[in-house]
Amino acid sequence: MPASRSYDPHPSYQPTGGQVVAGWPAAVADLPPGALVLAVDGPAALDWDALTDGLMSAVRSAGREVDLLDVRGCYATAAGERIATPPVPAGDPFFAPLSEARIADMFDSVPRPERPAEGGVTVVSGPGASLCAPDVLWYADLPKRYAEAAVAKGELPTGVNLGRPDEPGDLVRLFYTDWPVLDRHRDAIAGRVERWIDVQDPLSPASLDGDALRTTFARLARGPVRTRPYFNSTMWGGQWAASELGFTPQAGNTALGYELIAPEAGVLVGEDGGAQVEVPFQLLCVWHPEDLLGEEVHRRFGTSFPIRFDYLDTMGGGNLSLHLHPQEQYMRDVFGWPYTQHETYYVTAGEEGSRVLLGLTEPADVDTMREQVEDAITNGTPMPVEDHVQSHPATVGQLFMIPAGTPHASGAGNLVLEVSATPYLYSLRFYDWLRKDAAGRSRPLPYEHGFANLDTARRGEDVTKDLIQQPRTLRAGDGWREEVIGALPEMFYAVHRLVVAPDADIADDTGGRFHILNVAAGEGAVIETRDGRTCFLAFAETITVPAAAGPYRIRASGPDEVHIVKALVVET
Repeated sequence: MPASRSYDPHPSYQPTGGQVVAGWPAAVADLPPGALVLAVDGPAALDWDALTDGLMSAVRSAGREVDLLDVRGCYATAAGERIATPPVPAGDPFFAPLSEARIADMFDSVPRPERPAEGGVTVVSGPGASLCAPDVLWYADLPKRYAEAAVAKGELPTGVNLGRPDEPGDLVRLFYTDWPVLDRHRDAIAGRVERWIDVQDPLSPASLDGDALRTTFARLARGPVRTRPYFNSTMWGGQWAASELGFTPQAGNTALGYELIAPEAGVLVGEDGGAQVEVPFQLLCVWHPEDLLGEEVHRRFGTSFPIRFDYLDTMGGGNLSLHLHPQEQYMRDVFGWPYTQHETYYVTAGEEGSRVLLGLTEPADVDTMREQVEDAITNGTPMPVEDHVQSHPATVGQLFMIPAGTPHASGAGNLVLEVSATPYLYSLRFYDWLRKDAAGRSRPLPYEHGFANLDTARRGEDVTKDLIQQPRTLRAGDGWREEVIGALPEMFYAVHRLVVAPDADIADDTGGRFHILNVAAGEGAVIETRDGRTCFLAFAETITVPAAAGPYRIRASGPDEVHIVKALVVET
């Protein structure tokens, strides 16, 4: 049985059929002999000049002539505007519909490099390099968190957004244009990539042979797998993840903890203590959708992994903004997502007296609320939030249901586990407590979107009855029980809780639909699958059990009762 341990911020998996190597010379050594065109594709937010300098130096050191074609210089005039979808309403500075463009739309005609002299290498680099019909295709990647953090801090130079060489980095552009276009392109070409390159260390990038990566992911798609977690910092962030899990705050606090947010999540592949590549979790969905998601879930959601787990840490921090998320039709029509951002809050830890704001009060008046929102923005007048939105005790172990259109906020002093639908970039904020950032700026408040989506029907006692549910025992045995702690007809997933006594074990079965598990109380648990895989899941960790895993068992570890939050798709 795997030994118990504390939270692991760097879960990793050994490659199958290959080895992760470090440095450009090791990657170049794997190139075939003879004249060839080598394409290195990847996202826009890389230091492409440094990458090609390092690569070409290694090629020359291997005794081969090398030339360079940077496809960024071959994009059409105003290529960046070709791929962007105009916002709705026009001029909206907060959001844009997800772009449906292809990387090929960046070009009037795809460049065709000349073949090099005998033994030479022509390197074609940049987003879209794979379109030039290369002999060898590599993919260079940098996890999305780097670009997001750098743009937010104003650190990235011009040219980091796709097709905008002279513009400073822009988050709206990054989220709603660049990432959809680049992710779609990456997913389309990943099956023929011959080397995956992780450039988190630009001087000595780690890389893995493409066949070995695909073989590794084929194995991971059938057994429990964790993604690499991380926390970012915001104005409201707390200190719990720093003090309890050992994360180093980026900017003084640990606010939003990315346990499993599929569009940004990565899986670490490589030896412990050695070179590792961080590969997008999304490729598991692309290459093995039925193994990972299950046949019925794949049929509804395609290759979109539909549930996310993340932490909101306000322990020692402040209130989240008062906000809500788009209702289903609005999400489709205005933002371009095929499903919407339903959420739940599970209170993992809390300070005495902490609260959760959720749902309209019975006498809430929308016109008055709007006037007060606008007065706060225009004149800095504090908004009496609890005149409009109910305040509830943040009891540890309570789940709060937050269907789209419901105003809500986690209060200061909470560690909340969000168990939510995957869309995560659509917080339609009304009020942010008059906070200013380090530069004295107020946070953007897209309140018009918020009022367009406000569910005014569910209020008063209906909020408590529908959205703050009491556990219902689904099944039970010797030393264990499974409870339903949250389910609503309008939400496609349910949240359960497994309660397991010390040394007891519980049998479970994916039943053809993936499960996500998180240890919310107790030391941890051992997960055993029918094919003999075992893994230990420590307190606060999250793991995906793919649909293909089928039957599995969970045994509690440690002297205390273990509580495991479990999410699954229940309606397709």
